[in-house]
Amino acid sequence: MTQRYPAPAEGRAPGFGIYVHWPFCRAKCPYCDFNSHVRADVDPMAYGRALVREIETLGERLPGRRVTSVFFGGGTPSLMPPATVAMVLDRIAELWPVEADAEITLEANPTSAEAANFRGYRAAGVNRASVGLQALHDDALRALGREHSAAEGLAAFRMAAGIFPRVSLDLIYARPHQTRADWAGELDRALCEAGDHLSLYQLTIEPGTPFAARHRRGTLVVPEDDEALALFEITRERTAAAGFPAYEISNHARPGGESRHNLLYWRYGEYLGVGPGAHGRLEEGGRRIATTMARTPDAWLRAVRAHGHGLVEETELDTREQAEECLLMGMRLEEGLPLARLQAVSGLVPARAMLDALSTEGLLTVDDARGRIAATPEGRLVLNALIAELAAALEPAGHPVHP
Repeated sequence: MTQRYPAPAEGRAPGFGIYVHWPFCRAKCPYCDFNSHVRADVDPMAYGRALVREIETLGERLPGRRVTSVFFGGGTPSLMPPATVAMVLDRIAELWPVEADAEITLEANPTSAEAANFRGYRAAGVNRASVGLQALHDDALRALGREHSAAEGLAAFRMAAGIFPRVSLDLIYARPHQTRADWAGELDRALCEAGDHLSLYQLTIEPGTPFAARHRRGTLVVPEDDEALALFEITRERTAAAGFPAYEISNHARPGGESRHNLLYWRYGEYLGVGPGAHGRLEEGGRRIATTMARTPDAWLRAVRAHGHGLVEETELDTREQAEECLLMGMRLEEGLPLARLQAVSGLVPARAMLDALSTEGLLTVDDARGRIAATPEGRLVLNALIAELAAALEPAGHPVHP
């Protein structure tokens, strides 16, 4: 297997990241179920100061960390003034040492108004942009509720590629009326533009969205499962041939171009989530804590002003919950999951008999030399069921797992 962005030593924690949620958008896309809000009266500096205060308050609980990544997600972070981004990054650097090669990502929509901020973000310290083109055809963009044209999106992406050291391009496939030939051509065009990373997401109908209502009424028809599978296979084949093999179910990169922050999630690392609705996973006194912030911007802002943070839920995860989360995240990766990492966080590993059975079925590879399990191509097609089988077979490790 080609060595990609290197994993930490087997069993070791993969770093400390900070996720910053900016919940505001110009418009709500009809397929989106993220925590995003359309507001005309946002005071960005007030929200920036609140983000800083929340980071300061929670930072008191997290001494001794070294920041390996920061990710501005949303919502639409490219609506943030560069001065607000700089304020947040400056305070992070004052509270913790930041690794010299730390990845600082900002998600961006490719409208011309937002692209005008790119140089300001770079000056503030952002070194990676994730640009949400979503489609390269104007009719598809209109159907997805996007506010930019294909030409405007590509122009913004090319601008980002000239400003940031690293860029990622996002597309959605398995859209209504999309054929295999359509997607293959669109994907090839994207591969010609791409920097070092592509996120290629299959359209899913999320409950509570306008697309879900239309789907129920029969006015929105998406590809059947067999056709969606064919589009998925086209995606993997063409990206691999172009030098962007999958490293996770929906993410593709040149070797070394993987999203380090997202790898931190998938490798079950520690991260602080700040901002409305943000989630985090913190390690304190040998415990792993799941944190959740107030979801709506107004409730979160009031809480931060009153208490210094917007925490509404803080739950200690037991060993089985940690093991199940670690499995759920790690098995999405092509590299798979080190059993030593699973054992380190939970003391549990799947029973050997189950590993052998899944291997015999052709769904799992078991690399005893490296102490690692990974889904096969066939296993990835039934990944949720595969993870459920592994979780049901968890048992206390009889002895330390070593590669």
